[in-house]
Amino acid sequence: MPSDPAAGDARPSALRIALMTAFAITAFASNSIICRAALGPGLIDPATFTSVRLVSAAVVLAVVVFARRRHLPHLAVGDWRAAAALFTYAVFFSFGYVLLPTGSGALILFGAVQLTMFAWAFHEGERFTHGAWFGLGLAVAGLVWLVLPGLTAPDPLGALLHTVSGAAWGVFSLLIRSAKHPVESNAANFAICVPLTLILSALFWGDMDAQTSGLALAVLSGGLASGCGYVIWYWVLRHVPAARASATQLSAPAVAALGGVVLLGEDLTLRLIVASAAMLGGVALVLAQKAKART
Repeated sequence: MPSDPAAGDARPSALRIALMTAFAITAFASNSIICRAALGPGLIDPATFTSVRLVSAAVVLAVVVFARRRHLPHLAVGDWRAAAALFTYAVFFSFGYVLLPTGSGALILFGAVQLTMFAWAFHEGERFTHGAWFGLGLAVAGLVWLVLPGLTAPDPLGALLHTVSGAAWGVFSLLIRSAKHPVESNAANFAICVPLTLILSALFWGDMDAQTSGLALAVLSGGLASGCGYVIWYWVLRHVPAARASATQLSAPAVAALGGVVLLGEDLTLRLIVASAAMLGGVALVLAQKAKART
């Protein structure tokens, strides 16, 4: 990884862009895999995992900002609302993965993120084409199919927790989309979350149970998959059209599900396959229609 990927070249090669994009998507998908690997077998409790993850990401992002600007992140460039949404996402994400397999959790999270952002776009006055509405309906149908009661349905409470987590991430993404310096703003938002982690840890002090391997996975999730992943992603966004970047993100839930099957031995059910096809295909159709409308 380059020491300052956000600075990058003026005209990076197509190969470099592809590699950096692959790294970012893999990092995002890895968050689900790492979290489930830590929380599924009980290597760490969800509150401690959340706290260690957020602190680790805050440290990594602070180091990146210092390396680039020779100062630590200014909290003033953060947003307390965005930080609250980020903290909500992280907490519900961890508690949800106690109950959900990797693939289902990632798909529910992704669906909630996209539906939140589409709803906000509609609220702001953006009007969808018939094709976009069809894609949105297909995505919603896929999400409903995934969570319908049945033998292979995900845990209802876990699904609810990940729905809230995804909605919070969607709100966070909307709040920081106009940040002038996204890496420093994100670093500040993570730093603002640090005091909140102390409150979280205090509330669940009696449930604290962390093995060394669980703590290591939490640090990996925060420092590498979150902190480094976001820095690389912001670099990608500077060199890739927004529509293409959004479409690329469609692969993250699929990568997470595949990782859960290969690395964690989880089942790849027909319900998950059908729901994934409907949700990811529907979102892809919406993004394609929105990109077409802009041209």
